[in-house]
Amino acid sequence: MAHKIVLIGAGSANFGLSIMGDLFKSEVFAGAEICLHDINAEALARTASFGRRHIEKYNLPYKLEATTDRRAALQGADFCIISIEVGNRFELWEQDWRIPQQFGIRQVYGENGGPGGLFHALRVIPPILAICDDIMAICPDAWVLNFSNPMSRICTTVQRKHPDLKLIGVCHEAASLPEHLPHILETPLENLRFQAGGLNHFSVLLNVFYRDTGADAYPDVRARAPAYFERITNVLGWALPSLPAEHVATVGHRPWAERGLFKVILERFGYLPVTVDSHFGEYIQWAHDVVDHAGILDFYRTYKLWVAQKVSEETLLRGSGDDWVTSQVLESIAADRPTEVLALNLPNRGFIDDLPSDITVEVPACVDGSGVHGVALGRFPRGIAGLLRNQIAVHDLTAEAVLTRSKAAALQALLVDPVVDSVRAAEQTLETMLRVQRRWLGYLE
Repeated sequence: MAHKIVLIGAGSANFGLSIMGDLFKSEVFAGAEICLHDINAEALARTASFGRRHIEKYNLPYKLEATTDRRAALQGADFCIISIEVGNRFELWEQDWRIPQQFGIRQVYGENGGPGGLFHALRVIPPILAICDDIMAICPDAWVLNFSNPMSRICTTVQRKHPDLKLIGVCHEAASLPEHLPHILETPLENLRFQAGGLNHFSVLLNVFYRDTGADAYPDVRARAPAYFERITNVLGWALPSLPAEHVATVGHRPWAERGLFKVILERFGYLPVTVDSHFGEYIQWAHDVVDHAGILDFYRTYKLWVAQKVSEETLLRGSGDDWVTSQVLESIAADRPTEVLALNLPNRGFIDDLPSDITVEVPACVDGSGVHGVALGRFPRGIAGLLRNQIAVHDLTAEAVLTRSKAAALQALLVDPVVDSVRAAEQTLETMLRVQRRWLGYLE
């Protein structure tokens, strides 16, 4: 049976073309209908044009449709993949980042955690809820993969409104482990067995073993990782070759690049973070004292330039890369092909004992024709569990603010956030953001 896959937000060429590239390589989805949807007709037409030319050039067995009508796109869908933002992504991101800082809130970034993460969530969750409302009405049996951030706040809120939605949060950050561990431990990836978990952008490596001996490899990680990360001296090094030389010349080179907090977590807590300071640091009240601020700025500037690059057919040919699990998940469900995935974002159905069941967590999973089965990780190390538990009320109140359209809940979400240490600053930040971003946050007034 031919499948129908809907890409929502396909006007983003990097997203639309890379996912199409993955699907075009798949034997499982040969003959599938791919439907591209976006509210930006011009951007959608550009992505669709790339896709149609590619199908024709290589005589591929796919049917490609494109429409700005979301309800029409969802008719008969088996899989829906969501990757959306609202407004000018980077302009709003900089407001999320800088406005709380102007009032003395020492947040290190502004995307997923802290006050910036709250305002990002308050903007993007309502349109994602509207998408999911339509999915539940039109194709309730479809599997939904969310790529949008803030991942855990989005998925937590959506699952509270639609507990029966087959929602999976997909993020590539855990791919840092297969990238770094073989080098740290000087052994092939195939000789390692490991698990990571926590919250999205706030996960750690929990255990790692050598397959050939069964021995615990974490003592070796703790002993060898410092020397390894001393040699990692640039940020987003994979992106730099494609960027202008004048930008590359401004990117700093220093040991533990964008890993100041990362180093402290490894040394003081004894566990290796899955991601870097710009992500992990958003959730911790003292992160501002230890993060690599210059590295975070390098990360942001480099990422912004990389996203702004013109896409080409190379994006289709390349796909989303080996470190993305999209194809693994889709093919495993469609073909009943059991696959182990390093990390997916799922409702906490007993996977992490230290967190409640109605919050979305990031855990390993097994995927097959019957669905997605998270792996139980039990109790976490006390220090890491303490950091994670600090986020419970933040997620609760973010969801409440959106679902009840409550300004009071939004303020409380700021006041329970570990990064916020001033009532005055929280109130001034909220009032300013409601004014500056009224187009998207006006529903809270």
